[in-house]
Amino acid sequence: MSEAEAPNPAYTELARLVTEWLNYPDAAELMGCDVGHVRRLVDENRLLSLKWGERKIRSIPADFIQNGEPIPSLHGTATLLLDGGFSVEEAITWLFTEDDTLPGTPIGQLRSGQRGEVRRRAQALAF
Repeated sequence: MSEAEAPNPAYTELARLVTEWLNYPDAAELMGCDVGHVRRLVDENRLLSLKWGERKIRSIPADFIQNGEPIPSLHGTATLLLDGGFSVEEAITWLFTEDDTLPGTPIGQLRSGQRGEVRRRAQALAF
């Protein structure tokens, strides 16, 4: 296998961590809005997306949406990580990586409304 054909380790890790991805039309349907609104949410860091899958279609981790809305605390956490130098891929990986001291994952904590400790850790990592 040539270097160009070798799988990207970060891509492999994300595939292991994030089990369900939504393309923009599917995310729009889930949230009851149009695709343009999904794009705006991504532009505002209220949702994070990557080119994903075999066809490299912009997609959003399904766990970023709860009860038909983006998780409210995702915006501030994503902004901290991105402003602190994380790439979108790194931010998504961090959000889905198990942390025994939380317990669980940062995204799991955000989904349960526990944003304080997640934000403290994001801020400490980003600077």
